[in-house]
Amino acid sequence: MNKKIAVIGAGNVGASTALYLAEANIADVVMIDIIEGMPQGKGLDLTQAGPVRGYNCTVTGSNKYADIRGADLVIMTAGLARKPGMSREDLLNMNAEIVGSAAKNIKKYAPKAYVIVVSNPLDIMTYHMRKVTGFPTNRVCGQAGILDSTRFRAFVAMELNVAMAEVQAMVMGGHGDTMVPLPRYTTVGGIPINELIPKDRVKAISERTRFGGGEIVKLLKSGSAYYAPAAAVTDMARSVLLDEKRVLPCSAYLTGQYGIKDIYIGVPIVLGAKGVEKIIELKLSKKELADLQASAKKYKGVLKEIGY
Repeated sequence: MNKKIAVIGAGNVGASTALYLAEANIADVVMIDIIEGMPQGKGLDLTQAGPVRGYNCTVTGSNKYADIRGADLVIMTAGLARKPGMSREDLLNMNAEIVGSAAKNIKKYAPKAYVIVVSNPLDIMTYHMRKVTGFPTNRVCGQAGILDSTRFRAFVAMELNVAMAEVQAMVMGGHGDTMVPLPRYTTVGGIPINELIPKDRVKAISERTRFGGGEIVKLLKSGSAYYAPAAAVTDMARSVLLDEKRVLPCSAYLTGQYGIKDIYIGVPIVLGAKGVEKIIELKLSKKELADLQASAKKYKGVLKEIGY
């Protein structure tokens, strides 16, 4: 019997995620959306691509949460997308309602599932998801730094004209403008980027990473990024379902690590079959630690706006 992944939301992020998951061939996928016919149509379309793309899993769509029953993993993508000029926090109240409703249904129909949140504002919605489901903190995490570090990797590769796969990067903190890119932990073929790129360019690339999502929002004018977020969360899904134990920067619940507690924030974790199996505490400079704690403090304040 195949494993099962439920993707909540069949919009750009959800449908792209379903495609990448299908091509990973690790589980059957069901997309859930409130728009009648849309998830069903996209699911059928993706299934029919299987003979050409070489995957054997099924992709289906539904308007009923009951169809997530038995899911091993749930990926939460539903929510309103950012528009130009909007921050991720501007989406807070509207998306809190959407995520809260989904969380109640996940608890009802897939009580043993692991949950990965993609909906924005990411760290806040991940906290909200965990609170409403009541799931153990290891079973709920958010995408966060894996997408941000992927953007950092792409920008470094573009700067040096090297293979993107040769670049490894680390970005911590909230998935927003307060994120903390860490050039000291970013390498090309094992070589720290500070030895390859002038200091001013490293700073510029770090800043572009920090506002990477906003750059795409401005260009699209009527939506936000979806290919890279979908690719990033597919990496996370593989690590959980295949027990790959990847070390990835994700939004995880902290209980005192880095001097931060009772909040979800982006940190490096070991992600495997038990979800968040370990939180890794890097040695940070005073400034890096201060920036990380400032990011967490900001999100603590935002949590109060939805009653936490």
